[in-house]
Amino acid sequence: MAQQYSNLSSKSTSERSVNTDRRRVITGIGTLAATGWLPFSAMGQNKVSESEILIIGGGMAGAATAFHLAQHGRSVTILERGEIASEASGQNMGGLGGPGWGNMPDLQSYLTMGSLEIFKQLQIDMGYDMEFRQSGSLTGIHTEEQYDFIKNRVLSQKSNGYDVELLTPQEARAIEPEISLDLLGYMHLPGGRGQADPVKSTQAFAHAAQNSGATINTGQNVTAIHIHGNSGYSVRTDKAEFICQTLVLATGAWCGPVGKLLGLNIPIIPIRGQMWATKSLPPRIFQTISSAESTFAWSRDNGSDETTPPYLTHKGKRRLVRHLYGRQRKNGEIIFGGDREDVGFSTTPDPMGIEVNRQHASEVVPVVANHPAVRTWAGSMPFSLDGSPIIGKIPDRDNLFIVSGLASSGFGRGPMAGKLAADYIHTGHMPHVLAESDPARCVTEAE
Repeated sequence: MAQQYSNLSSKSTSERSVNTDRRRVITGIGTLAATGWLPFSAMGQNKVSESEILIIGGGMAGAATAFHLAQHGRSVTILERGEIASEASGQNMGGLGGPGWGNMPDLQSYLTMGSLEIFKQLQIDMGYDMEFRQSGSLTGIHTEEQYDFIKNRVLSQKSNGYDVELLTPQEARAIEPEISLDLLGYMHLPGGRGQADPVKSTQAFAHAAQNSGATINTGQNVTAIHIHGNSGYSVRTDKAEFICQTLVLATGAWCGPVGKLLGLNIPIIPIRGQMWATKSLPPRIFQTISSAESTFAWSRDNGSDETTPPYLTHKGKRRLVRHLYGRQRKNGEIIFGGDREDVGFSTTPDPMGIEVNRQHASEVVPVVANHPAVRTWAGSMPFSLDGSPIIGKIPDRDNLFIVSGLASSGFGRGPMAGKLAADYIHTGHMPHVLAESDPARCVTEAE
């Protein structure tokens, strides 16, 4: 199914020649070297800058969009309120990929597997050290009901061309020595799942964009947005003014407040995700680890209503379900997380939630019970009210696009979301898979 990805990447001969020259410049240059070579800039007070395309947001979605637009030869500028990777794109577990392309790839297949291919491109072809590897994953099954659900899911996915299998605990232990033998079984994705360092990866995409011609301005807090000239935009920060013809919102959990500056209601809810880490240990865990508990529970009731996104672990202060994902980092830390809670923009970890997650992780990988959390952290994730991404052109507005609503997997799905958005902006034609994410379904004028 790599052909599906290559079809989206087709360019004219002249475009390929120009982009090959650009890629050649940065081949073999790792993230740290690139950081020293082309540092991100902060404009001085009261400066005015013009560019063809302006992207608000320097997380994975914004950086990837800028990278692909710059590869198309477009003039593009990123505005980031803090530093690159300082928000959710740099705070997550670092998981990516999925069960495969399948026989009839949908948007989820494109976002997960297309992003996996782009991660490969930056690390293997361009030489960025993002700690990327294609690890595979194991999902623990705790109860008979979960087992029947996962068994049917595996059969369905295999019949639709996905790479997935159901393992006994003994079979799982053969490939993951620390996995628990007390669970009923494990769902295994042998090739479609991967891992990468969130901070290094997001910075790598930003530098790849910059090295391809994009301009990146950090420390730019947007305070106002106005129509400028012939359907262009003027974006004011607390330091400078930026004028563009096309504006892209890649502001993650902050799409709601930024949308208000444009008179729009963008139904993105900030959801706190939190994580914890052990001290550095010798290599013990090699797959990405998760649990079937939440997937099974959400298949019965995803918890959504008119004001609540689906697939949360809490309703108000009441826990609905446990959710789990984790891995061991290259530096030896074992990291896990999973809670998804609507607490506004709070990024203060909840110790009780951390302890619940530690217990959950120890049921799947017992070794973590012997190693307490030495640090915790949290970030705000962009959940759309209907649970689907919001990628494309905003209706009834000239040259206004959005790349958001990627929920808890913006890091792993952001590279392909950025490519699809960049292709749409560059060609003026919506890629067919973006029909599922059309902003027209949910973005409205603010009352």
